[in-house]
Amino acid sequence: MDIPTQVVSFLSSRALKLATAESCTAGFIASLISSVPGSGACLDVGFITYSPSGKAGFLGVQEKTMNRYGLTSEEVAREMSEGALRLEECCADVSVSNTGVADGNAGSVPAPGTQCFGWSFKLRSGEIVSATETKVFDGDRNEVRHAAAQYALSRIEHQFYHLVHAPEQHADRTEQDQR
Repeated sequence: MDIPTQVVSFLSSRALKLATAESCTAGFIASLISSVPGSGACLDVGFITYSPSGKAGFLGVQEKTMNRYGLTSEEVAREMSEGALRLEECCADVSVSNTGVADGNAGSVPAPGTQCFGWSFKLRSGEIVSATETKVFDGDRNEVRHAAAQYALSRIEHQFYHLVHAPEQHADRTEQDQR
């Protein structure tokens, strides 16, 4: 079973809805999900926020976060993912975000292929729990985007079990993040 089909099966079996908040992948994550028959039962909304103003205006990413950490950062990915779930119009329980650099010059910072991801889950209490990760992918622009979209989807189930079924670990991570 391919990754998008596995994700649709996982989300559907738990009656979970997905939102995507994408920058570098430019809608590819949502496109992969929507290619699966029955995905309408679990795909709620997809945002493509390529510009800083789009990230701020639609997803509530703070300008100070973008300025301090840069657009390709786990901090921005977290705010994108959480921002999607906070929107009143969004009915999703799960969100995944991506921001990164698909190509560029060797030696540039961040390095070409650098991708930051955020995964967020809205608990029954209304609390949102999140995880972030950075990976570097090799390849041309479209190979990086494809690999990033596949990776973002491939980690949804893992993050669900890590964050939703292990809240004490999340509390420890939150305390570490605040130090």
